[in-house]
Amino acid sequence: MEHIDIQYQNLVKEILKAPKKENRTWISTYAIACRSIRHDMADGFPLLTTKKMGMKTIAAELECFIKGLHTKHEFHERNCHIRDERCDPRKVPYGNDEETKKKMMEEDELWRIYWVQWRDRMWTPAASDGAGIDQLKEVVEKLKTNPFDRRMIVNARNPSELNQMALPPCHYSRQVIVTLNHQWEKVLNLTWNQRSVDTMLWLPYNIASYALLLLLLAKESNMIPGILMGSLGDVHVYENHIDGAKEQLSREPKKLPTLELSNFTSIFDRKYTDFELQGYESHPKIEFAIAV
Repeated sequence: MEHIDIQYQNLVKEILKAPKKENRTWISTYAIACRSIRHDMADGFPLLTTKKMGMKTIAAELECFIKGLHTKHEFHERNCHIRDERCDPRKVPYGNDEETKKKMMEEDELWRIYWVQWRDRMWTPAASDGAGIDQLKEVVEKLKTNPFDRRMIVNARNPSELNQMALPPCHYSRQVIVTLNHQWEKVLNLTWNQRSVDTMLWLPYNIASYALLLLLLAKESNMIPGILMGSLGDVHVYENHIDGAKEQLSREPKKLPTLELSNFTSIFDRKYTDFELQGYESHPKIEFAIAV
C-alpha cells in the first residue's frame, strides 16, 4: 500500500490545483470533495514524516476523547491545548472577531462536544432516566462477544445537541470491522467519516489519532491491527497555509515508525504517556495557524 506521506502529498497537490472558495472563518480555502486515505497498519504507524508531529499531544487528546472529558482544564492537565480556541456556545456564542475569540479562549467549558457523545448520548428516548448510551463501551463489548457484528459504529453527530457543542463534529462517525486473515486470526479494521478536513493542520492528527485508537481496540480485544481508512468530505487547504504546504510537498518521506503500547490494562484506563514510539525520524516542524 502506498506510503501515507505520499498519499497525503498527492492529496495536497490535488487540492492546490482547485478553485478558491469562501467559508465561515473569513480565510478562503482551496477545496476538493470526496477523497480517502487508506493505510495498512502492518506497514508501520502512520505518523507523517514530512513534518515533525507531536505524538504525545495526539495521545493526550485521544485519552480525553476516550474518557469523554469536556473541560479545557482536563486537557491542560495532560499538557494538551489543541481545543483552546472554542467553547460551549451557550456561554460564549461563536464569532471570529478578536474580542469573541478572546472570550472563547477564556471559557473553560466545551460541554456536549463530540467525544462526549462517544461515551454518553443523553438525547435518546432510552436515556430518560438520565443514563446515556456509552457507544464506545458497547463496541468494546461486542468485539469480545460478537466480533463479526457489522453494526459496531460510534456516532458523534447528535442533531439535538449541536447548539451545546463547542464545534459540530468534523470526524463524526467511525466503524470497526473484524475480518479474518489466511491464518484464521481476527483482524481489526477501522474506518472514519469526516465532513470537514483542514488538510495541513488537522488531517495528520486525525490519521495518527485513529491509528492509535485502532491499536488500542485491537489490544483490548486481542486482535491483529489491520486497515485504517478515512472517508473525507470537504477537503481543503486554507489560503494562509499555502507556503507551509509547498514546503511540506518539497520534502522526501522517511520510513514510518512503530508504536508499542505500554502498561496496558484497559482502553478506558489508559494514560496518554502509555506508549513507546520507536524509529521516528522526520523533517522539521511546520507551523500552521488555526482557523477559528
